[in-house]
Amino acid sequence: MLDRRRFLEHSAVALGLAAFPVGLAAAAPRRAGFALPDVTVEALRSSPYVYVSPLRSDGGESKCHGEVWYGWLDGSVVCTVAHDRWKARAIRRGLDRARIWVGDHGRWKGLTSNNEAFRQAPHFDAKAELVGQDKGLLERLLVEYERKYPQEIGRWRDRMRQGQADGSRVLVRYTPAAAGLRL
Repeated sequence: MLDRRRFLEHSAVALGLAAFPVGLAAAAPRRAGFALPDVTVEALRSSPYVYVSPLRSDGGESKCHGEVWYGWLDGSVVCTVAHDRWKARAIRRGLDRARIWVGDHGRWKGLTSNNEAFRQAPHFDAKAELVGQDKGLLERLLVEYERKYPQEIGRWRDRMRQGQADGSRVLVRYTPAAAGLRL
């Protein structure tokens, strides 16, 4: 026989499950990530840049909002960065969340001011992780870079491969998370 406390606990769980919107079930996490709206995914497939800001432990954005080359691979934003840059250092310090904006809004940092136009773009929060020496992922990313940046990749391809091999560059994966989603 259930006592009053257990009855209330079980009732609360049952009511919570009954009230769970069906629409949210369709947006529930796939693998480790969160299913983004189609319009955001399409932007990720076609945009030349994303703007990435690591999030501080209090959830606030860091001052780093740099635009970066990226690939949309396996439901995550993947890029390669120098191992000593803030995007990589933040993750090593345990700051494993970031905010991602999708689109081409020009350079963020100017000589006299910063361009905040990217803030109007679709964005989402993501779980950030450093990816180990994954040569296969790097090669898939470079194929994306060939497609997206055909004029520039020739100057960077070998540097990216060499940097990954010697540890001066790291692969970073940003997997969409439910918090902070905006169309």
